[in-house]
Amino acid sequence: DDAEGGPRVLVRQLEAADYGKGFLELLGQLTSLGNVSKEKFLARVLEIRAGPEYVYVVEDNGRIIAAGTLLAERKFARGCGMCGHIEDIVVDGSQRGRGLGLVMITALTRVAERLGCYKVILDCSEQNQPFYERCGMARKEVQMA
Repeated sequence: DDAEGGPRVLVRQLEAADYGKGFLELLGQLTSLGNVSKEKFLARVLEIRAGPEYVYVVEDNGRIIAAGTLLAERKFARGCGMCGHIEDIVVDGSQRGRGLGLVMITALTRVAERLGCYKVILDCSEQNQPFYERCGMARKEVQMA
């Protein structure tokens, strides 16, 4: 485990080869994917490579076991600053309880800091609020849809 409480794992950007390592199946544990062919997957990986979306994963034994996305929103506020939005945090059901969610939140927050984001926010369900509080996040304002 590292100093932040999570396991020592490599968090890296999504790459084309992750199509065959279960990335889409993992994301399917979080949300409905629809039809994402290999061609669509590869095109999207190329589109997001330079931002402002950054998709990161944790691989273990050739399988993607955790993932998350950071969106860097370009603002006029704060001197044309940027706000980081964390999205699509998912840990494989068989890997939960190992601290990988914390690792992913920490890694995405560090990416946001390196990009110069003046704040990092996320939306979550009421049921997931305690997890994000354990990751150092605090409830602020209300999301509307």
